[in-house]
Amino acid sequence: MASSRVVFIAISMVLLSSVALAADHIVGEDKGWTVDVNYTQWAQEMVFRVGDNLVFNYDPSRHNVFKVNGTLFQSCTFPPANEALSTGKDIIQLKTEGRKWYVCGIADHCSTRQMKFVITVLPEAAPAPSPPPSSVAHSVVSSVFGVVMATMVAIGVIFA
Repeated sequence: MASSRVVFIAISMVLLSSVALAADHIVGEDKGWTVDVNYTQWAQEMVFRVGDNLVFNYDPSRHNVFKVNGTLFQSCTFPPANEALSTGKDIIQLKTEGRKWYVCGIADHCSTRQMKFVITVLPEAAPAPSPPPSSVAHSVVSSVFGVVMATMVAIGVIFA
């Protein structure tokens, strides 16, 4: 009975720690996905990893989101309209590492209003290049989470 409890707690720790390490990156933060925001600067201040999510919040009557390649990104050219994300609350899970490009396909929003950005997605366990302040806070929270979970396992073993 006690050993099954310990196994359950250990499995829970592994599952919860992987969930705790994934981050939701709200594109444009408080401003969301809209015109005249410096998304290049926003993206440079973030560390993106496999398993993280990009969260696009916007007015769907004014904007959309396309995932494009580097060539389409540079020319602000878009795939067919039916490939656009257009709910106003789109979440893209970053499933693979490498460069990713995103643009708005409405009017001149990409070419003139700078509604575009590129990111580099790192592997899950890769060390981040000099993390920004928000990533430091994330690391502290993850460390505290690990300590709390280890304490729970110890208590479970002691009182089992």
